[in-house]
Amino acid sequence: MTDLTALTLEAALAGLKAKNFSSVEITKAHIDACMEGADLNAFITTDFENALVAAKASDAKLAKGEGGALEGAPLGIKDLFCTEGVKTTAGSKILGAFKPQYECTVTANMKQDGMVMLGKLNLDEFAMGSSNETSAFGSVVNPWKPEGKNDEELVPGGSSGGSASAVAANMCLGATATDTGGSIRQPASFTGTVGIKPTYGRCSRWGIVAFASSLDQAGPITRTVKDSAIMLQSMAGYDPKDSTSINKELPDFSVACDRSIKGLRIGIPKEYTIDGMPGEIDDLWQQGIEWLKDAGAEIVPVSLPHTKYALPAYYIVAPAECSSNLARYDGMRYGVRVDGEDLNDTYEMTRAAGFGKEVRRRIMIGTYVLSAGYYDAYYLQAQKVRSRIAEDFTNAWETCDALLTPTCPSAAFPIGRPVNDPVQMYLNDIFTVTANLAGLPGISVPAALDKDGLPLGLQIIGRALDEETVFAAGAALEKAAGFTAKPKKWWV
Repeated sequence: MTDLTALTLEAALAGLKAKNFSSVEITKAHIDACMEGADLNAFITTDFENALVAAKASDAKLAKGEGGALEGAPLGIKDLFCTEGVKTTAGSKILGAFKPQYECTVTANMKQDGMVMLGKLNLDEFAMGSSNETSAFGSVVNPWKPEGKNDEELVPGGSSGGSASAVAANMCLGATATDTGGSIRQPASFTGTVGIKPTYGRCSRWGIVAFASSLDQAGPITRTVKDSAIMLQSMAGYDPKDSTSINKELPDFSVACDRSIKGLRIGIPKEYTIDGMPGEIDDLWQQGIEWLKDAGAEIVPVSLPHTKYALPAYYIVAPAECSSNLARYDGMRYGVRVDGEDLNDTYEMTRAAGFGKEVRRRIMIGTYVLSAGYYDAYYLQAQKVRSRIAEDFTNAWETCDALLTPTCPSAAFPIGRPVNDPVQMYLNDIFTVTANLAGLPGISVPAALDKDGLPLGLQIIGRALDEETVFAAGAALEKAAGFTAKPKKWWV
């Protein structure tokens, strides 16, 4: 039998339907891979016993020729998605041993479609980070290593680093993730995987621990563009429990992956050429332009003049919303509680003990920009900039159908790299935050290796609700790049 952990999700689902192997067999193979990969620290909580129970149930359905779109497929879930009866931490100490008594809409959809859940994946605390070093459960390790530096451990990107690392290391066929400013696409780029952030509102946020409510969006990290389409089809859909959920019928994302891009107009935003960007990133971007040209697309120069204000606006809006959302964690009903002399003292000590440094920093920034006397100067101004950024995209769509950009300004960097200024870390999101501020779909596709043998990704950004074009262009890029590199297995 072939190595079941090396299959794509698409191939695994086809093999299960054809009865070439059982769900129990492929689930056991992935459980073994998870145990071998323990040093990557990708999982916070494993749920192997229930996974095997679910796999047996899937086999019974498949034997009768029944089953959903993900029937029998072993997948990982970012530990930001509430899962009934299974510990949910958000990568923080403050939730303690919290076990939700309900299932979030996204994972409920996937379980209805037959997913086998292997466990909950590590992440930056409350999804705040670009390297997966802020988790209360330790840093996730990227399965990739730079050539000739076997002792150097790299970050997998963040905040969905556990999801990206687990998929890249063949520990699961795919994983859920969330993207507030690039937290699906950046880790996908760092690990040689595919990650799509759909249009804001495509996937329900109900039951997903909130960071910044107007920016957060769930999506998948997988090995191929088609796999991402299969997973997103199951994850997405209208949910009356989420007031921001879009009540539109879902197109067939998988069919879109096979669509020709002949005649498609691809915009190249001039503002994405930044000072100090490595030559390799720019060269890959130019190569991506040639690949899409060869596939029949028309290349169009476009301008997004407010791009330079995107990062500052994001790091006002996101902390403001986080300071509001995280006010609910007070140690009164569940999680960490440190008793003080009075109620205020208890709140202060509980939150100081429960939240990590980066989360405390963002809460303080958010509280400051929302405070009397500063609200108009900062938060209101940032929201005005956000409107201008959305207008830039609206204007761009008059001359193009999608945009091609780099995903990140660099490849993965070492764990523990000295960062004296937090803004240095925030610059990792420079090419991704605009899509979140405007609510647009964006996909990162692995396209090449850098001089150290580390993966680099290219990003396609599309119109709101036009994931079909994003998938079509992403699949064309994937085909042209022919990226088949895998990390050498050093972690066994």
